[in-house]
Amino acid sequence: MTQVSDRATFTDMAQSTQQDWQIIAGHQAHYMADLPSRVLDHLRLLDGDFCGFAVDRLTHSLQTAARAERAGRDDRYVLCALLHDIGDTLGAFNHADVAAAIIKPFVAPELHWMVEHHAEFQGYYFFQHLGLDRDMRERYRGMREFELTEEFCAEYDSPAFDPSYDTPPLGHYEPLVRELMVNPIRSIYLPPEE
Repeated sequence: MTQVSDRATFTDMAQSTQQDWQIIAGHQAHYMADLPSRVLDHLRLLDGDFCGFAVDRLTHSLQTAARAERAGRDDRYVLCALLHDIGDTLGAFNHADVAAAIIKPFVAPELHWMVEHHAEFQGYYFFQHLGLDRDMRERYRGMREFELTEEFCAEYDSPAFDPSYDTPPLGHYEPLVRELMVNPIRSIYLPPEE
């Protein structure tokens, strides 16, 4: 149990002190270090959620990651493939935004963009069946991330609904998540590079 002396004393951030923030930073370091565990737990929430698809959402995520990994994509790309739909449970109307926010500190800007916009690109394959514009992605044509995202959907995301695909278990990706999601490469909470 946290001792009162292990807590900041302010009731208004405007009144906080450096000592308060040293206390908070000590607690926050432990919380941040446990992020990979929380991400893995959240991925497990996708297990068994078929939502009418041939495979559940976790299997789809694992297949997307496996396809990227087997194609020789680097670890951060594979992480994006694994987590691209992690927002489904909380962001039913904007899952790509949720996933992009989670991976943003850990990947390059172009990979973040790919995850953030993959739903619009994936729509090319089915939006016409819902009365939506399948060419929604065209507004981004000419941007350097367009081909990256188009390929992600065509090669890894779109075909990852196959019940007969040799899908690795989540445990296969646990070391990757634990390694890459403890050391952010960009964040407002990192000191500026010199």
